[in-house]
Amino acid sequence: MTYQTILFEKEERVATISFNRPQAMNALDLVMMEELGQVFEELHKDKEIQIVILKGEGRAFSSGGDIKGMLTGGLDIEKAMVLVSNYIRSLYTLPMITIAQVHGAAAGLGLSTALACDFVIAEETSKIAMNFIGIGLVPDGGGHFFMQERLGAVKAKQAIWKGEVMPGTKAQKIGLVDELVAEGLLDEEVEKFKQALLNSPIAAMIATKEIINGSKINELNDALKQETKTQPMMRKTTDHLEGIQAFVEKRQPKFTGK
Repeated sequence: MTYQTILFEKEERVATISFNRPQAMNALDLVMMEELGQVFEELHKDKEIQIVILKGEGRAFSSGGDIKGMLTGGLDIEKAMVLVSNYIRSLYTLPMITIAQVHGAAAGLGLSTALACDFVIAEETSKIAMNFIGIGLVPDGGGHFFMQERLGAVKAKQAIWKGEVMPGTKAQKIGLVDELVAEGLLDEEVEKFKQALLNSPIAAMIATKEIINGSKINELNDALKQETKTQPMMRKTTDHLEGIQAFVEKRQPKFTGK
């Protein structure tokens, strides 16, 4: 199967999925959301693949949702939320070890997608941000669930509210990144990490993942359901419209709490 917005390669027991909208810093539009759902469903049927690597072409892992599409009305929020929930759920439940290979920006929905993986390996200079708050939105893509899993409830709330853009070094310190790599060495280090996994009793590792993730799937589904309900409401707020306008105009937003 061929895709418009992603690259999909398989080599022996490893599949690599690359976000392929480099001109937009791999912002996730409706086509990419749908294609991610398709490729993860294809992988669910694959009995040979044991490792899945997610990465981004160009200068970023993924800058998040397509903000310009939000501004122009080209992003159908109800459809987007269904597509996002579907592909995140499918990624989280893959019976494989998943690795997010992060360079440049992993922001918003891009970060939610990375955090849905079993390992996040990032360059020291990467920019990690759960920054929905900057455009008057709540996290989606299970962002509430994944942040709480990694940071705990109180710290997750505070990090989401702050929306800080963190270098990879700080993101690792607080627990959003698992392995840190010097700039320019990401491909090499992920290759070593992959080989170590392939030389491990990986079937047992996958079985553990299925037990633990299976025990958490209802919590993820609840978060996705709440995000799907809440995000369209946030899209109608004055603060959201101001946030995306300020983003495009590269200025500080003036929020009013409405």
